[in-house]
Formats: sequence, structure tokens, C-alpha cells
Amino acid sequence: MKLAWKEIIAAVDAALDQYLPPETAYPEEIHRAVRYSVFAGGKRLRPLLTITAANVFNVPLEHALPAACAIEMIHTYSLIHDDLPALDNDDYRRGRLANHKVFGEAMAILAGDALLTCAFETLAREAPKYLPLETVVALQQEISRAAGTAGMIGGQVVDIISEGKPVDAETLEYIHRHKTGALITCCIRCGAKMGQASAQQLALLSTYGEKIGFAFQIVDDILDITGEEEVLGKKTGSDAAKQKATYPALYGLEAAHKEAEKLLAEADACLEPFGEAAESLKSLAQMLVNRTH
Repeated sequence: MKLAWKEIIAAVDAALDQYLPPETAYPEEIHRAVRYSVFAGGKRLRPLLTITAANVFNVPLEHALPAACAIEMIHTYSLIHDDLPALDNDDYRRGRLANHKVFGEAMAILAGDALLTCAFETLAREAPKYLPLETVVALQQEISRAAGTAGMIGGQVVDIISEGKPVDAETLEYIHRHKTGALITCCIRCGAKMGQASAQQLALLSTYGEKIGFAFQIVDDILDITGEEEVLGKKTGSDAAKQKATYPALYGLEAAHKEAEKLLAEADACLEPFGEAAESLKSLAQMLVNRTH
């Protein structure tokens, strides 16, 4: 059964509200900080990808929610930490003051730490209610790898040490495929594994995830140049100011647009064997590449 995006997002928000401690739980300050960022109005792209990939194999929405929410918690923690003065030093996120501007740097660090640990607690506590234990372990392995030095953290490190330096195409691709792409690919792989996908199906969907993950970051780079701050909810031009390695900086805006479109077409081709079951994944990829924020 095809699920509407609004239905998925509403279910994710309700599940996150259930999984996270309430603001009134002691110590209240940390739980207010956590919820401030989790419910700051994100697009829920990663849960959408996870649940939509699972839906290709008819996995019920309720069964996919723990993994989808765990990934969203990890994504949110990464944003809280990215905004800190020691990293990107951004004052705004999604049109609101960044977590550290409201709660202080120490509490923002702890809020990120809390979300990272809560992600795996949620997966371990909630997923076994619906999925075989071997599948839960497989999901934990996927998410751990994508969030660690082989994925998001590794990409972040190379991004930081590359600031202000000439960067070649290989390094730029490493940053994009790890800092952003790894967690997006992880969403697709987790959805497929919940659906007991065959090795061939998993390979196709993994390639789809890699293509859209790379395209997503290229579009992010483009929007930092061409986007409107009021729409993006954060300051533009920060990549250039910090001399960050970006696709437009290395190849130019026109080439960046063309590469994003090429990756989208290649991602779509990976979905052909799945037929109508993958139509929502195709639509998500198009939304991701053609977005304005």
C-alpha cells in the first residue's frame, strides 16, 4: 500500500514524541534542548526515505518507525553539533536560533550526545516488537557504520581539515559521499533490510541511495550560493566564507546543476526493476534534487 508523505511525517512526529523523554522529565533542561531541535520543523527526509524504502517490500509503517526515528535522532544530533562555534559556527537553523544560542554550548553538546545514545536505545527497545532480532542487529550495524568514522563523522573530519585548502575531485567526493551521503544511503538500506530484500535488490537500492545522497549534497552546495536565507532558514554564503570544499567551487554552478540531474537519472534507473512499487522513491529523489530549501 502506497503511503502519503504527510501520513508518514505525522506518524514519525508522533513516534518521536513517544520515544523521547518529555520536557518535564528531570533534568528538564536537557530534555527541553533535545526537543527544541527535534521538533524544529525539519523535512523528515531521512525517515521518509527509510519508510518509503521499506514500503517497497510492504513493511507496515509501524514496523519501520523505530529505525526511521533512530536515524532522525542521529541526523538531528549532527545538526546541533555542526552549528557549534567549534565547527560551522552557525547562529540559525531552520529559521530559529541554533540550539547552542538558546541553551548554551555545553547543553547543546550534551543534547547531541543524548540524541545519539537515545537513537540506539530506541532501536533496541522498540524494533524487536516488530522485527526478528537478527534484523534489528543488522539495522544497528548499518546505522552505526553510517554515523561513524566510516560515514558521517569521517566526512565531517575531512571537511574540517580541508577548509581553506585546495581540494581535488577525489577528496570532494569523499566528503560528500560520507558527510551527507552515508546516512541517506543507510536509510534506504535499512528499509530494504526490514523488507528482507534479496542481495540483488539491496545492491540496486544501495546504489540509488548513494546517487541521491551525493546529489542532495551538491544541491545543498548550490543553495548556499543561490538560495534565499528566508526560505532556507539559515545564512547563505557560509561555504565560500569558510573556504569549504564544494561542488560549485570546484566545477562551477552550471556543472553542479548538470551533475545533480545526472545523478537523479542514474538513481531512477536503479529503481526500474521494482516497477510501480518504487514510484514513491522516484518522487522523493525528484523532490530532493529540485528543492529550494
